[in-house]
Amino acid sequence: MKYSKATNYALHTMLFLAVATPEKPIGVQLLAEKQNVSPTYLSKILTKLVKAGMIESASGASGGYRLKRNWETISFLDIIHAIEGTTSLFDCSLDHGPECLIQQVVLEAEEKMEQQLRSKTMYELAKSMKNVQ
Repeated sequence: MKYSKATNYALHTMLFLAVATPEKPIGVQLLAEKQNVSPTYLSKILTKLVKAGMIESASGASGGYRLKRNWETISFLDIIHAIEGTTSLFDCSLDHGPECLIQQVVLEAEEKMEQQLRSKTMYELAKSMKNVQ
């Protein structure tokens, strides 16, 4: 089980935006440099986060990306779903349906993982980082 690099970049970008200044737009070039990734590739990830309603883009000379209002409630799971989608990690290849005992075990484990990711927010992480610095 592995999340894509895009999810990794999305999580780090959201944290960077939360720690930097949530209201101030930050350019894609700076965001890309912070993660040593191509601005073009990061732009595609940022577009998904915009579509999911987590960030907004501002155009112009002082434009860039910033967190949307109420960003404090965005969970790790919200960000992961924005990038990866919401489909299950496991799908029984034998098509036994919901009564498949193997699928039941895996889906139960997946639900526990999702509960953990749902309970953690970028706000909590950013707040703890600001207290450390």
